[in-house]
Amino acid sequence: SQGSENINNIHKEWDWNNGATVPDAAYCEKFLNRTVDLINKYNPDLIYFDDTALPLWPISDAGLKIAAHLYNNSIKKHGKLEAVLNGKILDEEQQKCMVWDIEKGRSNKLEPFVWQSDTCLGSWHYDRSIFDRHRYKTAKNVIQNLVDIVSKNGTMLLSVPVRGDGTIDSDETAVVEEIAVWMKSNGEGIFKTRPWKIFGEGPAQESANPIKAQGFNENGGKPFSAEDYRFTTLGNTLFAISLGWPENAKALIKSLSLDNPLRPEAIHRVELLGGGELKFERKPEGLEVTLPDKKPDLTYAYSLKIS
Repeated sequence: SQGSENINNIHKEWDWNNGATVPDAAYCEKFLNRTVDLINKYNPDLIYFDDTALPLWPISDAGLKIAAHLYNNSIKKHGKLEAVLNGKILDEEQQKCMVWDIEKGRSNKLEPFVWQSDTCLGSWHYDRSIFDRHRYKTAKNVIQNLVDIVSKNGTMLLSVPVRGDGTIDSDETAVVEEIAVWMKSNGEGIFKTRPWKIFGEGPAQESANPIKAQGFNENGGKPFSAEDYRFTTLGNTLFAISLGWPENAKALIKSLSLDNPLRPEAIHRVELLGGGELKFERKPEGLEVTLPDKKPDLTYAYSLKIS
């Protein structure tokens, strides 16, 4: 067919331009058959390709056939598309039909389509030296990045590397348990939420690092502070999650100022998740919320429920 001829031409051009060893047609066919067999046997809801767009692109349409098979099976099973297919370095058109994965990084804007960040507490494979030197990501780092990601229409895939016997070490356990403590009080502002009209406000965004290749921009830039807020919604409820505790125990959210077109509706109630109702005043410079004298246990991110 004309399509096969075009793919063969791309195959030759790719090989000629790059001097690389390119998989032949038999290899591509075997990859296609093995992956389709996996889908047929196990009916996965998610397939993650650690690849630019689809595997073997642009020398083969095997990846496109896999995507079609996964999606058609999902529609047949659920009556609608429920399957998720991840790929990296996707352009705007590709993001309409796959979930963009950003490795060890995040988008710097509110994305129109759901995307994913994949990151790790340490190295992608267990590295004893990271444990010995106590160099894992902190729970603070994970949670602040998670809040930023969710506010921008993303999700976080967090890897906790396991030792050869399948266990995790004590430092990793401590991080995971601290995340669980924070989630117990603040999870309402994360789970099942959707983005707001804007993702947030504050100085950290001004120095955010750009994405490099498939990601790698989660480090560097200005640290998050009490002036940085990220927004999520659940129905008619708005959550403003601050990424630090202010010294004067007063939160000021500029995006919710009096007569602000972002939020023309009245605000009747503000609660601290895990801490009860709070006093507030809507001023021309912002929504000022009086925080409790007693700080929460984990003050690097706290959530205000606004209704």
